[in-house]
Amino acid sequence: MTPDTLITVLIVDDHPVVRDGLRGMFESAPGFTVLGEAANGVDAVTRVAELDPDVVLMDLRMPGGGGVDAIAALTRAGARAKVLVLTTYDTDSDTIPAIEAGATGYLLKDAPRDELFTAVRAAAAGRTVLSPAVASRLMSAVRTPVTPAGAPLSAREREVLALVAKGTSNREIARVLFVSEATVKTHLTHVYAKLGVSDRAAAVAVGYDRGILG
Repeated sequence: MTPDTLITVLIVDDHPVVRDGLRGMFESAPGFTVLGEAANGVDAVTRVAELDPDVVLMDLRMPGGGGVDAIAALTRAGARAKVLVLTTYDTDSDTIPAIEAGATGYLLKDAPRDELFTAVRAAAAGRTVLSPAVASRLMSAVRTPVTPAGAPLSAREREVLALVAKGTSNREIARVLFVSEATVKTHLTHVYAKLGVSDRAAAVAVGYDRGILG
């Protein structure tokens, strides 16, 4: 890709005001053209097939279809587009599944305008782009791949465990929390490791025993 190449972009976000803002930002900058928008991951997959953009700016948590599932679907389909996650969430449960699903980069929505433009250019060229906070988290995950037993549950892990205690399936948990089933499974893996158990029933029992579930 040469410096004079026009980079085509698809914007995926469930908030119209965010889509409008991003569209205005990119259309006012030289070197970019916005081909279209989508309000959720399912629509994003369809729009990528129709428009074949160079880069997809993908939010993660969206009613009607999350970003991680959309990224995985695009990867399976062999889509040419590079996916740059643009979200407000930088937790391990968000970043790691997105990268594993095939995202080229991961930025937070508080990134400066010029940093976003640079990231889109880099993604279009096939280079990996990570915000400093996300890069730090990924490095920590690589260096500490095993969650130690006895570690406290995160707020989201407590939410997942509480829903499991109510007999909620992984699919329903994913719907309630606006995440993918893969993300729910990742949370459960962490819960099991921290509680020193190997299944849902044991996790709930230990959760009550330790007062995590009240």
